[in-house]
This record gives sequence, C-alpha cells and structure tokens, in this order.
Amino acid sequence: MRIFLVGFMGSGKSQMGAALAKELNVNFFDLDKEIEKKAGKDVSAIFADESEKKFREIEKKTLVELLKQDDYVLSCGGGTPCFSDNMKKMNESGVVIYLKMSTDHLVERLETDKDSRPMLKGKSGHELWTLVNDMLQEREVDYLKAKYKVRAKDLKPTELAEFIQLYELQSADEETEEEEAD
Repeated sequence: MRIFLVGFMGSGKSQMGAALAKELNVNFFDLDKEIEKKAGKDVSAIFADESEKKFREIEKKTLVELLKQDDYVLSCGGGTPCFSDNMKKMNESGVVIYLKMSTDHLVERLETDKDSRPMLKGKSGHELWTLVNDMLQEREVDYLKAKYKVRAKDLKPTELAEFIQLYELQSADEETEEEEAD
C-alpha cells in the first residue's frame, strides 16, 4: 500500500503523514526531507542557490525512486502534484488523499512559520492571504485529482486511518467481485 498526502503548505501533511504511518504500521517519508537528503541542503537553499526548476527536477526524480518501494505514507510538498506528471504517477501507484483546508485556516497556520517557506517569505496580512488564496485556487485543480478529498481541519490520524482502511477494503472487494463476474 502506498498512500500519498497532498494539499497546500500548512495543511498538516507532514504531521498527519507521520501519525498515519504509525497507525497503519508502515514507513513514513516526507518528500521534502528526502529531497534535502539527496541535494545535501534544505529546500529554501535549493530555491535560493539554484532555482524552483532545479527543485522540481530533484522532486520528480525523488518521487520516482520512492515509487519503487511499497508500504508507506508519503507527505508530498504543496506543489508536487502540480508539476510534471507527478499526480498521474501517484494516482496510478497508490491512494492519493487531498487534505483540504480553507484559505483562512491555512493563513492562520502559515503565519507563524512563513519565513521558513521560500514562496511566503516576507509576506504578511492581506498580502499573505491573497498569495495563499491565489496559489490555492491555482493548485486545487491538481489537488482535486486525488482519489479522496478530506477536510483537514481537526482531522485525527486515527479517523483518516479508519477511513482509508474502510474505503480501500471496500474498493478491493468491488474489484474482486468484478473479476469474478468476468
């Protein structure tokens, strides 16, 4: 089983992913952390020293390498599903879950650590809200391609684990019934 968590920065993908992996007793990977290991520097430094294009190249390569493994939860970066054919690859390889959150709630969360996020650095107040809202509107087109969309505010890892187990078990049963009918 491969589970990919997608959503805007600040939606809780990393925290939820780690807790969900523990609930499901599988490995956890944070794509940004894996990229940092590969590049030997943090995401902010890759953006600053090289470019977003270079970051996206490393991101795609790292994702492809992770797709060779099984039984994990992967927390993706906010832009991961929006570039290359990453979302298609994830949908074909596992279960993609969009952790959906409103602009207001995202801004509330991002306000405290915006300076550690290259795209938000130096933004605040209305300017931050507008940037988050505009980026969310643009990226949501890709996020909505996820198999499941869940409201992330106040979501507990146990609830998400139960949801996945219920619906994925149901999907597996339906596939078996279809195969038996053929």
